[in-house]
This record gives sequence, structure tokens and C-alpha cells, in this order.
Amino acid sequence: MFWLEFSVLLAMILIGSQMKGIGLGVMGMVGLLIFILVFNMRPTSPPLDVMLIIMAIVTTAATLQASGGLDYLVQLAEKIIKSNPSNITFIAPFTVFFLCLFAGTAHIVYSLLPIISEVAAKKRIRPERPLSISVIASHLALTGSPMSAATAALVVILGYPGALVDIMMICIPACLIGLTIGCFSVYKKGVELVNDPIFIEKMKDPEFAASLDSDEVAQKKELKPGAKTAVLIFSIAIILIVIAGAFPDLVPHFEAGAKTLAVNENGSLSMVTIIGVVTLSASAAMMLITKTSAADVTKMSLFTSMASAVVSVFGVVWMSSTFMGHNADLIQEVLGGVVKDHPWTFSIAVFALGVLMFSQAATTKTMMPLGLALGLPPGALMAIFPAVNSDFVLPGYPTLLAAINFDRTGSTKIGKYVVNHSFMVPGVVAIGVAIAVGFVLGAFIL
Repeated sequence: MFWLEFSVLLAMILIGSQMKGIGLGVMGMVGLLIFILVFNMRPTSPPLDVMLIIMAIVTTAATLQASGGLDYLVQLAEKIIKSNPSNITFIAPFTVFFLCLFAGTAHIVYSLLPIISEVAAKKRIRPERPLSISVIASHLALTGSPMSAATAALVVILGYPGALVDIMMICIPACLIGLTIGCFSVYKKGVELVNDPIFIEKMKDPEFAASLDSDEVAQKKELKPGAKTAVLIFSIAIILIVIAGAFPDLVPHFEAGAKTLAVNENGSLSMVTIIGVVTLSASAAMMLITKTSAADVTKMSLFTSMASAVVSVFGVVWMSSTFMGHNADLIQEVLGGVVKDHPWTFSIAVFALGVLMFSQAATTKTMMPLGLALGLPPGALMAIFPAVNSDFVLPGYPTLLAAINFDRTGSTKIGKYVVNHSFMVPGVVAIGVAIAVGFVLGAFIL
């Protein structure tokens, strides 16, 4: 019966991932309906905590976008990338990493991908090299960013004071080291651009060659008056969240009682409350101080992507957690001993599910409670956390497709066998190294 149930789970995830957008969410609900009616499974509680966190964080990021703050950050990143074009394979991914770490979203990389591609091509550096590892960097940054839904979800799951700071202390250095090795893994990837047959053929087109060698500087987008102020407010929100996670005694406490979404059993505020109140208050401050229209915020690309993320998490995580809860005893019996003796093996399961879910937050919410149930300590889960970034394996994620489309030289591509694409090697190397380093750091920090 287990394998039949698992087949239903896998089928719903595969169909949903092919549908894109809210496909995972609606197919997750179909799977949940089958579990309830056909297999008589008792549904678990819906993932309201993660859904609320996504809504709050992404709304604040969308307000930053509407107020011009993201444009300001992109301009700063562009200056850094263009400052040393010869070393773009190393400079670009680290610039992307810190930008996404700050913003809490990988989607900001879209603005930088054409810049990275053009700068590399003008220096006759194969654009595939900096583009591929930069996309991976945008994903890795989410596992450690205090403003990402995935990190917030892990904080809620671990549920102990100071969890956010511990995650940052382990995951950020681990991901940076993984990113460094990932850069070296693509430093000489593929033939040199001047020897690439596709590029040579493209250069026969006088218009293409002229545009590539042109020194014309693209006109910079004019910043809105409140752009820098919005970034400052956003920065303050991040600092407040980190302080609340590092020093829980500074946060208001109430009378102990039953645990709710808002208040923990000991009367302390939950991270859902802290993140929601701080981020949305920051959003309000940005609107009021920079005179950004609330209607403009709802039109931003980040805001519209939030609806898709919330529906996806709602359906697929609820279905998955119901399956896990129903088969908890069997899973514990089969995996418990292996995972307890060799904690790193759990990263394989997390990585595999992340490939199908296309969502770091959904993978985190589905797999990390299972890791706790199997007896893994918090430090091991933090070390394994980067494995949720495996959404690059199947080349359907928007950031991958954008990088391919922005590379006019044709060097960044999907391979003949689909999975042998430009992002596979740097992704596997960076995540594998990050997990290994995470276990080492966890042994010293926790």
C-alpha cells in the first residue's frame, strides 16, 4: 500500500511541476483528495505558517521593488560586476549571492543576467561560466537569508530561541565556500568562446558582431526619489528580525498557554508573528515615507509571484505532510537507523524531493519535520539545508531559462539528455561542498 500511495504522491508532484505556476498547488490538492477518499488518510494541519511568512516577506520585497529600492541595489551590483570584467566568473556569482541574501529572493537575478552575459561576451569569456554559477548563487543565498521564506520555515520548524542566528552562522559561510568551489568548477568549463563553433557562426553576422563589440553604454534607469530610503527601511527590518532571533528575551512575552500561530507555549512570540509584523510594518513605512502607492505594489512582478508560491505551498506541502504523517511509523522503521548513524544520507532525500518541488520553502516544510522525527539534531538539519536548492536539476526553473535566453552567444544551454545542462556541474558541486562544510561548522558552533 505504501508504494501505491507514494506513486500517487510522486505523480501529483510530477504533473504539477510540468504545469508550472500554481500547478503544484492544485495537483497537491488532487493528491490530498485521493489520500482522504481512497486511502482514508487523516489530513494534517495545512502549512499556514509558511504561507503567512511567504505573504509577508514577498509583499515587503514587492514594496521595495515598487519604491525603486531594487533598482538601486541592481545598479550597485552592476557597478561591482563591471569593475573587473576579466574576473567576472568569480565576481558575478558573489555579487548575486549577497544581493539575493539581502533581498531574500532569487528573482532579483533577472536584472543582472543580461549584464553578466554581455560583460563576459565582450571580454570573450564564455558566458556560460559566470551565468551558470550566478544562477546557482541566487538559489544558495536563500538558505541563510533572514528574509527568505525557506529560512523562516526552518526557523519555525526548529522552534528554539536563536535558531535563526545558528542557521545564518552555519549556512552562510558553508554556502560561500560551496560557491567558491563552484566557481572553480566552471572556470574552464567548455571550449573558449573564440573557439566555439556556435559563436564563430554567430560572429559572421555583421550586425551581431557590431552589437557585441559596441562600447555603447546602456542608459541607466532613473531611480525613484525614495529608492535609497526604501533600502534603508528594508535593512532595518532585516536587522530587527535578526536581533529578535538572536536575543529572544528582548521580544515581548505573555502568559504561558496553548501554542498558537502567534504565540508559543511559553508565551513568547512566534517567528511567524515577528516576521509578519516587522516586514509588513516596514512595507507600510516604505509606502508612507517614499509615497509609494499600495496599488503599485500589487502590480509588481514579485507580488504576483507570491500568489503562485502560496498556492503551491498550500497544496503540495499539505499533501506531502499528510502522506508523511500517515506513514510515519514505516518511514521511521526503514530510515531511522540509517539516518541516525549517517545523518548526511538524509540530504539525498531532501535533494531528490527538491528536484520535483521547485520550491525551497515547500521542500523545507515537507522534509525538515521528517528529519526531526528521524532523530536528526538541529545542527545536522542546518548542514543539510542547502540541499533544498536542487530545483536546478530539471532545467525548467525561471532563473535557468532566463540565463539561457540572455546568453546571445549560445554557450549556456540545455544538453541533449536534458539533465546535462550548463547548471548541473556547478549546482551539484556548490551544494555538495556546502553540505559537507555545514556539518563541519555545525560540530564547532552547536
